[in-house]
Amino acid sequence: MESYEPERLSPVQLAAMRRSLTSGRGALTRRSLLRASGMGALALGGIATLGACGIPPAGRAEGAAAADDHSEKEKEVTFSNWTEYMDVSDDEKSRPTLEAFTKRTGIRVKYTEDINDNVEFFGKIKPQLAAGQNTGRDLICVTDWLAARIIRLGWAQKLDPSNLPHAFANVSAQFRTPDWDPGRAYSYPWTGIPTVIAYNAKATGGRKVDSVTQLLDDPKLKGRVSFLSEMRDTIGMTLLDQGKDPGKFTDADFDGAIGRLQKAVDKKQIRRFTGNDYTADLSKGDIAACVGWAGDIIQLQADNPDIKFAIPAAGYITSSDNLLVPAQARHKTNAEKLIDYYYEPPVAAQLAAYINYVCPVDGVRDELAKIDKSMASNTLILPDREMAAKSRSFRSLSTEEETAYEEKFAKLIGA
Repeated sequence: MESYEPERLSPVQLAAMRRSLTSGRGALTRRSLLRASGMGALALGGIATLGACGIPPAGRAEGAAAADDHSEKEKEVTFSNWTEYMDVSDDEKSRPTLEAFTKRTGIRVKYTEDINDNVEFFGKIKPQLAAGQNTGRDLICVTDWLAARIIRLGWAQKLDPSNLPHAFANVSAQFRTPDWDPGRAYSYPWTGIPTVIAYNAKATGGRKVDSVTQLLDDPKLKGRVSFLSEMRDTIGMTLLDQGKDPGKFTDADFDGAIGRLQKAVDKKQIRRFTGNDYTADLSKGDIAACVGWAGDIIQLQADNPDIKFAIPAAGYITSSDNLLVPAQARHKTNAEKLIDYYYEPPVAAQLAAYINYVCPVDGVRDELAKIDKSMASNTLILPDREMAAKSRSFRSLSTEEETAYEEKFAKLIGA
């Protein structure tokens, strides 16, 4: 188990977080990403808490000790989530799936949209977790790298499979065994966030762009290509193109990907490295092709029929947001029942129809088609079997690896 070591983040790690929070995925609310509108949620105070000193080591290696569960007597559950990451009624006065859950079970859900970015949220809950205290939350939703850290620190409760029959049976294969939580003992995915290749067909003269090799080498795209300023996405996609597994790569593999990208920078094939601000240039055609996020592409396609996407034959990177029960949560069983509820296909379909991210629940297609046939056929929301098989995750990094890799990546992109 990783103890909560008294370390401070290195300058390159801080710089990477600032990039993420100001222009990358961290700068966007989950549904705002679909509208391509940034929040600009830079939270330096939250960044600082990740490297704060004087915190005692976490508890047991097998996860948080089970807290007293008051679920039987207290029919309630407190759920912290990202802004606009839950279905809302047309009049915006209710949350239909949550209300249906309460009507069925009698469990009242206190739902709070108090997660604007992972770093800031971790800063809110870290003092209580480190002190072995209740955070006031029974269920939280955090991105995979932070979920991994919370689990390693022993600050997540191990889930009871008997309360999760739908989740256990229906979690999609591509999300079933992350390296940081094999078998999903502590977490279940809320959504997936794919990184794909996007292109403007008008700007490419009607030609399809479907590989990182094409982005890096096609002379007809010279100076009109962009990659993301998020290290895991850009390096992960490049590793795949080189025949390497982002879940198992070595230092030499990482250096090889950096070298491959550096050549493209030197010959001015790559125009720039961007956060979500690539969307305007792609829509106008100033960027002909790029590595981008699926949520952006869905929204751009609604306004511009020339915007296309491709899944490379080599595969693509998917990250995820995940549900965890924090240490000392008062209503663990109620939280598990809520997790399991969202793995029932009709409920999962209703949620997916609203938030438009990759649904991690098998068996949803027919249910989603009843709501919107176009969504049911959109592989950026429901990957087909072939696309799901190409999904890969970037492996967990040690503190030393993250520092070294971010330093090399920052040099590459000129950050």
